[in-house]
Amino acid sequence: MIVRLMGEGQYRVDESLQERLNELDDQAMAALEASNEIELDQRLDEMFTLVRNEGERLPDEDLSASDAVIPPSDLTLEETRELMSQEGFIPDLPSE
Repeated sequence: MIVRLMGEGQYRVDESLQERLNELDDQAMAALEASNEIELDQRLDEMFTLVRNEGERLPDEDLSASDAVIPPSDLTLEETRELMSQEGFIPDLPSE
């Protein structure tokens, strides 16, 4: 799975991370729905850190399509709402 960290670049992450990212994504969605910006920012920061630490950074010239896009935590609640899909930031991908 390829994840784009907005403002930073793309990372290839192992499928084993998808469950952890989905859990954080669910928590981020709940925080957004509750308009809890502090909680939302913490979950987005955790997602960024997880992808950065356990993903493989792709070269900037790699134009692979992203399966997921994670926004930075410095956006407003409204800006974040505009970016979130019904599935959150991490879509449920079919198993291969």
